[in-house]
Amino acid sequence: MSISTPFPLDNTHALWERARQVMPGGVNASARLNPALGHALFFERGEGAYLFDVDGHRYIDYCISHGASLLGHGHPAVVRAVQEALSMGVLLAYETEIQVEVAERILALFPGMEMVRYACSGTETTWHALRVARAYTGRYAVIKFEGHYHGVNDTVGYSHWPDLEAAGPAESPRPVPDSAGIPPGSEDWITVLPFNDVAAFERCLRDGADKPAAVIMEPVNYDSCGIVPRPEFLRTVRDLTRELGVVLIFDEVLSGFRVRAGAALGDEVVPDMTVLGKAVGGGMPISAFLGRREIMETCTPVGPALHSGTYNAPPVLVIAIRALLDEVTRPGFYEHLDALGERLYAGMREILARREVKAWVQGVGARFGLLFGLDEEPRNYRDVARQDLEAMRRFHLACLERGVYLHYVSPHHGYSSAHTLADIDETLNVMDDAAGEVLRGQ
Repeated sequence: MSISTPFPLDNTHALWERARQVMPGGVNASARLNPALGHALFFERGEGAYLFDVDGHRYIDYCISHGASLLGHGHPAVVRAVQEALSMGVLLAYETEIQVEVAERILALFPGMEMVRYACSGTETTWHALRVARAYTGRYAVIKFEGHYHGVNDTVGYSHWPDLEAAGPAESPRPVPDSAGIPPGSEDWITVLPFNDVAAFERCLRDGADKPAAVIMEPVNYDSCGIVPRPEFLRTVRDLTRELGVVLIFDEVLSGFRVRAGAALGDEVVPDMTVLGKAVGGGMPISAFLGRREIMETCTPVGPALHSGTYNAPPVLVIAIRALLDEVTRPGFYEHLDALGERLYAGMREILARREVKAWVQGVGARFGLLFGLDEEPRNYRDVARQDLEAMRRFHLACLERGVYLHYVSPHHGYSSAHTLADIDETLNVMDDAAGEVLRGQ
């Protein structure tokens, strides 16, 4: 297959051809295929805020490991911590003091959470949390929201980014599987609701014959580019789930530590369980689920819900959480992130307005959406689905050519604490030129 791009990527193209012979699509995760290019880029290394590809190009990174590298690539504190833990036996699949210390520190940052268990990926952690909620309540149905992503497990692998023709009416979406291979009948246990719709939520919970085991949601819907929940919607969700004995789970795989040290919403609304991943490991593959004591003690060996695994919480991963917690609780950490965001978001809005490009910047903490074709704040997935993906593709490609790495599958982006104001200024200069190229392509 012949590939041409506006800038030289000969080594990447050669590697991609080799990779396609031994890995489906030439990648190990489908989200690594960059839609602006039509293939993955191959990198030699990441360093702080930068990526270096195999063709010698440097990029300012706004994918940031799909949200996992909040401290930047290869943060020295994480590297030192991992090197320390390697001397303990690499895997050491047993319990150590590190697991206890880190659990205590995590729980102190998440209001209402009293116990924690570790796992590896966000997908398995949401799956475990839902199993525990089902065991705790004795019920099996789950409510999720359209446009919210909770990993690739069969339980909630529905309607993350559904085709609108298949998704049904906006006020009553149909569950659309995210993947082939989900067993028929799985949709009988899932209800998909529109986000930020108080009436639809009340109707579902009050009129349903059977109460669900759990409601799972992103407290900030970053997977739909950073949609924030309306206060009245949040209050309704919390009040009704508490009244009806339904476990409320906040999936903070993307939102955790993005706005502040801990829960994205602070103590504004306290769920029954919280799921963490991505940023919590400082770039290492570890996740966790937290909850109220009575719910978490449903886990074996105390209760009947099996949670175990050889790769749960090896010190080499848990110690990376400790390094992350040390950094995010340092004075000035979030002031720096906020200063970066203020300059980046204001700068993007000024460029788009001056260039007369119709696009909406949705920035929440250290992660943002850039939605072409929208001119007002999105309230739910259906609003985001109206974006102009072709204009986005052209913009991303123009940025890549000029040394700024943007990457979308669900089009959300972010920056790290390793970014500087100088990086932001360089990025805005690139985006100014890229916006002009998008205009010329209209």
